[in-house]
Amino acid sequence: MASSGPRITFGQVVIGPPGSGKTTYCLAMREFLGLLGRKVSVINLDPANESPPYSCAADISELVTLSDVMESLSLGPNGGLLYCMDYLESNLDWLHKQMVSLRSNYLLFDCPGQVELYTHHGALKSVFESLTKDNVRLAAVHLVDSHYCSDPGKFVSVLCTTLCTMLHVELPHINILSKVDLIEQYGRLAFNLDYYTEVMDLSYLLDHLADDPFLAKFKKLNEELVSLIESYGLVCFLPLNVQDKESMHDVMKTVDKANGYCFGNEEERNLQALMSISMGDTFHMDRYPFKIKCVTFIFTLAEVFWVLLSGPFVCLFVCLFVCLSVCLHRTFVFFSATTCQIETIFTIGHVVWQPCWKNEKTGPLSHNCICKMQHLISMRN
Repeated sequence: MASSGPRITFGQVVIGPPGSGKTTYCLAMREFLGLLGRKVSVINLDPANESPPYSCAADISELVTLSDVMESLSLGPNGGLLYCMDYLESNLDWLHKQMVSLRSNYLLFDCPGQVELYTHHGALKSVFESLTKDNVRLAAVHLVDSHYCSDPGKFVSVLCTTLCTMLHVELPHINILSKVDLIEQYGRLAFNLDYYTEVMDLSYLLDHLADDPFLAKFKKLNEELVSLIESYGLVCFLPLNVQDKESMHDVMKTVDKANGYCFGNEEERNLQALMSISMGDTFHMDRYPFKIKCVTFIFTLAEVFWVLLSGPFVCLFVCLFVCLSVCLHRTFVFFSATTCQIETIFTIGHVVWQPCWKNEKTGPLSHNCICKMQHLISMRN
């Protein structure tokens, strides 16, 4: 079904420090997605990469290059990159004009490798926000060389940098340990690879940090850093070997969920595909029209009786939500596929409404309740 709204493009923002394999990843991912029939274009946003090994649909070197900036302004590599990104932010019209001419439905943005651009400098963040407003659904793919896992001190540093990047960039974020096929060449790991990808129980790393005479002096600092990382609970990694198709497929599926491509116009945006994902089988809405209406009606009646037993404020709020559901029509239908899903429907209702009447401190309309209701509405959208 074609969409009547504005054209939506999906893409990946490939970031990471120098040597993390961004260029190799872009080449491998473009080839892999091309085999699936996607029209993929690579956009080079790295002014230091003046001769990329792939064909670019748009190249920032047409706008500004690092070598020219360093020569004309007498800047070093780091200062020159910051200036180039500021210049790109001031000339976003150039990027938008380049993208208008593209006919691809999937974009790969090869970004510079300077860490400061993703931890506290605001130029690239503004560029990403501008692209998002231009109906480009982005997910940040942050590559980290897996050899950092062989050194506990470096791994903690990478975790801190990754966390700062996630908080600053403000995009759906996928962290990847690249070159896992070469990880043993840098030394034997203290733990299994799963320990580094899941980032759990970092306190075990403190014992290995204490074995280093230099890092042992900073024991208290390391404890605070580990505690900070665990308190957020945001950082985890996917292992990647670009030579392994299964590994590439796992990364692709995760990124597709992050940027919404699996729910897009080209693949599985309609309700039938969404139900297939949730049920694990093909679902056809037209086979169960009567059952759907009956289950929806029963669920609505259950809400009405629950409202009658609740306070006036909750009553008003639920009525507004029911009216909104009636207008959208498929909000409840989405959760009432067949009669065998009645239990699932009432479970969802229980999860959503339970915090409203059990949370006495924050009142019936708790923050948790609002978030869960917004999540249900976003699933409809």
